[in-house]
Amino acid sequence: MTALDLTSDVVALTRALVDLPSESGAERRIADAVEAALRGLPHLAVERIGNSVVARTALGRPERALLAGHLDTVPAAGNLPSRLADGRVHGLGACDMKGGVAVGLRLAATVPEPVRDLTYVFYECEEVEGDRNGLARIAAARPGLLEEAGLAILMEPSGAGVEAGCQGILTADVVVEGARAHTARAWQGVNAAHKAARVLQRLDEHTPERIVVDGLEYREGLSAVAVRAGVAGNVLPDECVVTVNCRFAPSRSAEEAEAYVRGLFPEYEVRVTEVVAGAPPHLDRVGGLVRALGAEPRPKFGWTDVARFAALGVPALNYGPGDPSLAHTAGEYVPVEHLERCEERLGRWLGRAR
Repeated sequence: MTALDLTSDVVALTRALVDLPSESGAERRIADAVEAALRGLPHLAVERIGNSVVARTALGRPERALLAGHLDTVPAAGNLPSRLADGRVHGLGACDMKGGVAVGLRLAATVPEPVRDLTYVFYECEEVEGDRNGLARIAAARPGLLEEAGLAILMEPSGAGVEAGCQGILTADVVVEGARAHTARAWQGVNAAHKAARVLQRLDEHTPERIVVDGLEYREGLSAVAVRAGVAGNVLPDECVVTVNCRFAPSRSAEEAEAYVRGLFPEYEVRVTEVVAGAPPHLDRVGGLVRALGAEPRPKFGWTDVARFAALGVPALNYGPGDPSLAHTAGEYVPVEHLERCEERLGRWLGRAR
């Protein structure tokens, strides 16, 4: 088994994690290494749940915080092994989010007596469908491990700044009906693909809303992401399906978002295939942490697992090293400065001696 040296600096630890392949569904090796490293720390109680690892302090502090990061990556794109160049750690998962995991592991090792009790969660299968998500599995099997925290920090790449809350996501199929006919006698049918132009035009002309929540402006989005029609090269399609992706502000519930999208296409059948609420910023509850991190909060565009914490009643924010726009790219990297800043500021908040 590959050993992780938690006494090494955060840069070396990031590289060691990157060099442990952990594509979604194949995290056993990295989970074994993380578990072994954490079990070597006497101040932590460690538990394994699938290929996720939970470690906790039990110091009787009046409050508890939770720090979470996922262990998996998307498939490699010729970006292994890691390399250090130009003040950056390059390699698969460096940004999303092994740099954040390295920060968490360094804190677990170097802050044995934090001023608040801590739960560390390093989990599997974040980059794939939600029913495989390790955090969701923990919430289902051992919800108390998550719900006992007063706040949670998700180490998603955020440019070493705070991205508060997250958008909700809805996916729906707008169904346009027609009537089949031979293309040689097209006048005898109704081409559903042609009629779908009205749906596409409506989407093109639609102006997504900008909604302010806790002083942060969340820009919504409504986009066609797929158009499907056709049964044969000589047959008019009798159905055309336009798949629509909606990113909605965290002030909307899942039900409100569904009603909103359906209201835009009242004359069509709308089949909602997925809808997941976002997470409010909760700046009234995490403001002390935001100030301690010295960061001006920004809205999170996209959905992250902070929404899972919000659903459990735990306010959470995104804070981690790396530019989120680099996630899943072949040229993924994380700046050394981001790694060091995140470790230093979180360590200071936890009371690490200088």
